[in-house]
Amino acid sequence: MVCVSEFCANAIAHTASGRGGVFTVEVDCPRDGVARIAVTDDGGPSVPAPAAGDLMADGGRGLAMVAACTTRWGFCDGYPGRTVWAEACWPVAVPSPDRPSPRPVPSPGWTGGPAA
Repeated sequence: MVCVSEFCANAIAHTASGRGGVFTVEVDCPRDGVARIAVTDDGGPSVPAPAAGDLMADGGRGLAMVAACTTRWGFCDGYPGRTVWAEACWPVAVPSPDRPSPRPVPSPGWTGGPAA
């Protein structure tokens, strides 16, 4: 949520989206262990980059925070403007080919029948 908020704030502050334009937000899980967010705005004159320098400045640390909180991030220009994206990844279990998959464990408070 913090990264989506940062991308949206940047779209409003640094692109034509903040001067009467629009931006779109996409949230996706393209595969197990990966969450992806993307914000497409109306484009602006500069490219997204983490600010270097004064940690006590009033702003400029948002993309550095995004880089610290995600596995990777980037941007691409195109139509209708620019898309800034970030992915967060986590490990997922890989079943062994010679062992059956474990049965799912019901969560606490689960009131259904036996686990399948």
